[in-house]
Amino acid sequence: MATYLSRIRAFSKNARLYLVSETIYGTATGIFQLLFNFYVLSLGYNEAVLGNMVAARSMTSLIMAIPCGFLTDRIGRRNSIILSIAGFSASVAGMLLFPSSLMFLAMNIVQGLAQSLSGVAMGPFLMENSNETERTYLFSLSSGLRMTAISIGQWIGGYLPTWFALRLAINAMDTKSYSLSLWAVALSGFLAVLPMLFVASRVSQVAGRPAFAPLSFIRKNPGKFEKLILPTLITSIGAGLIMPFMNVFFRNVHQQSDTSIGVIFAWGSLAMGLGLIIAPALAERFGKIQVVVITQGLSVPFLMMLGFAPWFSVVLLAYYARTMLMNMSSPIYSTFVMEQVEPESRGMLASLTSMAWNFGWALSPTISGYLQIRYGFGPPFVLTILLYTVAIGMYYLWFWRRAPKESALISV
Repeated sequence: MATYLSRIRAFSKNARLYLVSETIYGTATGIFQLLFNFYVLSLGYNEAVLGNMVAARSMTSLIMAIPCGFLTDRIGRRNSIILSIAGFSASVAGMLLFPSSLMFLAMNIVQGLAQSLSGVAMGPFLMENSNETERTYLFSLSSGLRMTAISIGQWIGGYLPTWFALRLAINAMDTKSYSLSLWAVALSGFLAVLPMLFVASRVSQVAGRPAFAPLSFIRKNPGKFEKLILPTLITSIGAGLIMPFMNVFFRNVHQQSDTSIGVIFAWGSLAMGLGLIIAPALAERFGKIQVVVITQGLSVPFLMMLGFAPWFSVVLLAYYARTMLMNMSSPIYSTFVMEQVEPESRGMLASLTSMAWNFGWALSPTISGYLQIRYGFGPPFVLTILLYTVAIGMYYLWFWRRAPKESALISV
């Protein structure tokens, strides 16, 4: 505990301001994650439409990852994060003001661009504003605080529709209840911009990088570079089949109310947040890749229980355990990846990693939506289990077993 506190005290002012912004933004995200699907379904759309919107958002993030990498190099990580948060908030407001299928598609594209910007800028920003001693703790605490804030947002979001319904004498599942609740997302998002305005901006060191640097970058590191990204790609394909639909899963398969789902999500995000906070201490003691392989490997049996156990109490326990174990390694691996390249290459590596993650989320939700309509949740869960297992095997074979031979994976 003393070591943990000393690492936190070493955080820079920029890092602390970012954590404040991330906490506010995480709360808004939690409300959005819980209620937006219900808002769309209340308008008469089905799960396939939800899948298409997630796919459009993720496809935009995929396509724009490399351009966003260049953009963040030129306007700075701070400005990129500000633009990302503002874009997300504006997109939510747009969908509430003009609720139509065309607007949903357009605003999900805006969200995809915002998601790409933040995904590309966050890792390099944290690297630039930390030292080697506290870096893993900053990455993990950032993710942990975000997930804890998301849990708070989901808990609040579970009660907001009922609160508005009681005051307007309407049904809690009415579109207006969801719409009013989601306005809290847009307003909180804009509030999250304020701390970032006080972050000191850094001058880019790579503004003169050639336009075709990505091809040169990959060519200099044949094979090794792909190993850093491919497990993320496989994991994202599996995650995209299930994760965007967990609220629908709890409602349709286990007949839970919106309020109950909000509480479930809140405790799940809190469990994830706690896991993310303790992860750096485990990584410091046992090694980054070891923690990634062990925690993700342990999550797979709980994923099986989540998808196929007939008792809701078992499903709930499996949901919490899987959520904590599978996600606590994410910032550890992000730190590991960022440490493999020199500072001027981190934006490009973050871009390509973001592309890999969003490729799966662009592809999988549409497939999963149609599978759910025809066959239920069984096939998506089976595919996710298989894909996660393959990705974990890649981490083990490429990074754990060969770690002594590949102590410096990439040198640019």
